Amino acid sequence: MRILVGYKGTNVGRDLMDIAVKHAKAFDGEILIVTSMVGGDKTEKLKIIEVEENLEQAKTYFDDLGVKSETHLLIRGLEAGEDIVKFAEEKRVDEIIIGVRSRSKVGKLIFGSTAQMVILEAHCPVLTVK
Repeated sequence: MRILVGYKGTNVGRDLMDIAVKHAKAFDGEILIVTSMVGGDKTEKLKIIEVEENLEQAKTYFDDLGVKSETHLLIRGLEAGEDIVKFAEEKRVDEIIIGVRSRSKVGKLIFGSTAQMVILEAHCPVLTVK
């Protein structure tokens, strides 16, 4: 089983990682830790280095728990939601785990654009963590 974790290195990231570990161990799976950046002029070199360091910290976490994982920094000129969906298809992912945050009182019904895109367009089940 291949599990894609949409990772931003935020506080919700630890909850995502814990759930991914449980699923990977239950289904003898591997985890793809993915961060998407738009790219081009919008991506600063220092930001890329910071994201790569965050991804490596996440990989170390999985390694320490005996879960096979690999990191992927996507800079392909796509918005994050579209990029994650396309990458999941390319890698034949079986499950996507992403974080969601409410932005307002209506936020309980409407997710951010990245989560919304992934939930609506993914070819596989999407598990959301708040």
